[in-house]
Amino acid sequence: MTQTLKKRILITGSLAFDYIMDFNESFEKHILPDKLKTLSVSFILNKLSRNFGGVAGNIAYNLSLINTNCSILASCGEKDSEFYLKHFKKHNIDTSLINVVKESFTANAFMITDKNNCQISGFYKGALEKDSGLLLPAGFDLMIIGATLPTAMVSFSKQAKKLELPYIFAPGQEITRFLKKDLLECINGSFLTIANDYEMALITKKAGLSKKQLLRKTKILITTLGNYGSLIETKNETIKVGTAKPNRVLDPTGAGDSYIAGFAAGLLQNCNLRTCGQIGANIASYAIEQYGTQNHTLDKNIFSKRYERFFTDKLCYNNFFSAK
Repeated sequence: MTQTLKKRILITGSLAFDYIMDFNESFEKHILPDKLKTLSVSFILNKLSRNFGGVAGNIAYNLSLINTNCSILASCGEKDSEFYLKHFKKHNIDTSLINVVKESFTANAFMITDKNNCQISGFYKGALEKDSGLLLPAGFDLMIIGATLPTAMVSFSKQAKKLELPYIFAPGQEITRFLKKDLLECINGSFLTIANDYEMALITKKAGLSKKQLLRKTKILITTLGNYGSLIETKNETIKVGTAKPNRVLDPTGAGDSYIAGFAAGLLQNCNLRTCGQIGANIASYAIEQYGTQNHTLDKNIFSKRYERFFTDKLCYNNFFSAK
C-alpha cells in the first residue's frame, strides 16, 4: 500500500517541560492491589532530569532530525517558554504558529519509570488550556493530532475534516478523559489512529467497538507493542513490524512520539506501510538510548546500518538527512 502525500506536516499537541525520574525497583512490589482505594506510596528516586517535552515538541524534534519540514500549532507560557522556543529555532522547527500565552507557565509533566519500564505520570496543563481555541491554517499536507486537551483534539479533527486535511490521531494518555462521542469524532475520518497496546484497549472499550469496527472509521490502526514491535492494520492487511535493538536502554519516555514521527516521515516519502513502521521503530530505538525525549541525535550512515541490520528491505528515501 503506497501513500501519495506531500511534505508539509502540521503538528498539534502538548508543549511541556518533562521532569523524568527513575525508580530502580518495580512498582508492582510496592502497590497492594486490594488496597487501591487507600493507596499511599512513596518511591525513592535515583535520577532526576528536566527536559524539553510534550507530544508536539517531541514529534517535531524527531522530524527535524530527518529533515522533514514541520510546523507546530500549540500553546506555551510566556513566563518560561523562551528557552524552549530557542531550542526549536536551533533545530529549524517552524514556531510561527505557536501561541505564547501571557502571564502563564508552559505545561509540566512529571514521570517516574521503574525497572520494568512501567510509568506513572502527573501533568500540569498550564498554557495548554488555550489549545482549544487554536485555528488550523491551510496549506499543509498531513496533520498529527497529538495528545492535548480532548476539547482541542475534537476541534482540530473537525477543522481538519473541513479542510480535507488527512490526519494522524494519537490521543495517548488522554483517552480516559474523552467522552465516547468525542473519541469517535476524532477517530471517524482520520487517516490513521495510533496508540500503544494498553491505550488501544482503552479506545476499544470506551468506543464500544472492535478493532475491525474501528477500521470502518479510520483507514489505518497502529498498535505499538513496546519490545514486541508494532501492529499495523488496515481493512485488507495486517502487518507485524519488529524492533531495532538500541545500544542501551536508559529511558522509554518519548519512544512512541519518535515512532509517530518516523512513520509520518515515511508516508511523506511514499514508503509502504511496513517500511514506515520500520523507520518509526528505528528512530524510537535512538530515543530510548538517552534520558529525555529530545536529547538523541541521528547520523545518516549509522541510522541506515542499524535499519538494515534489523529489517530486510532497504530504506525508501535518500534525502531525509543533512550532511553530518
